[in-house]
Amino acid sequence: MTPDTALDVLAGFAVPGKAEEMAKYHKVDRPYLGVANPVLDDHAKQWRQVLSLQDRLALADGLWQTNVHEARICAAKLLTQARIRPDDAGAWDLIQSWVPTFDAWAVADHACMAGQRRMKADPARLDAVELWTTSPHMWTRRAALVITLPWTKNRNPKPAELNQRERILGWAAGYVTDHDWFIQKAVGWWLRDLSRRDPNRVRAFVDTNGAAMKSFAVREALRLIK
Repeated sequence: MTPDTALDVLAGFAVPGKAEEMAKYHKVDRPYLGVANPVLDDHAKQWRQVLSLQDRLALADGLWQTNVHEARICAAKLLTQARIRPDDAGAWDLIQSWVPTFDAWAVADHACMAGQRRMKADPARLDAVELWTTSPHMWTRRAALVITLPWTKNRNPKPAELNQRERILGWAAGYVTDHDWFIQKAVGWWLRDLSRRDPNRVRAFVDTNGAAMKSFAVREALRLIK
């Protein structure tokens, strides 16, 4: 399966007029096919099942390089899998290589969803992600929080997991004076998800840092806390 072949397959499901709608919605100057997300889900799942890992990595890399919106989404979906064996075969390295090219939330979030699985497979990768927090590239800084969202999910974290969570909260605290909308939104998002399991910790974060945050980010962080 080559990237060109995969693109031809996906283009066959294009909906007339949808590409123009997507371009207006995402506001990023790149090619759009006009293909619905469930189609991308179905084909990524099919290709994950029939391709070897190395072929999948090659296809994902090739699709990403096309810069076509649906191709990049599909590239991420090809690598969105809890267990990839061997885990060090290159999926994490490929996802990391995409981060500096992030330029839109939808593509970045799909790539980060693939990265979340690799982060949970090896939490030592937090060391690499921490370097993203000081990047001059806003989307890279934002990705450090989106890719670590799994650390908001555990209601009773083990000591090591709790330390990791606090480490990420430290990154979020460092972001509160960055008033870029997407950064503030990411901080609020991370805290909101954590509030489902540890509302007291979120209240404490907002008590300490809320004055420096944008008001909408504070509202987002506290939205689920009653």
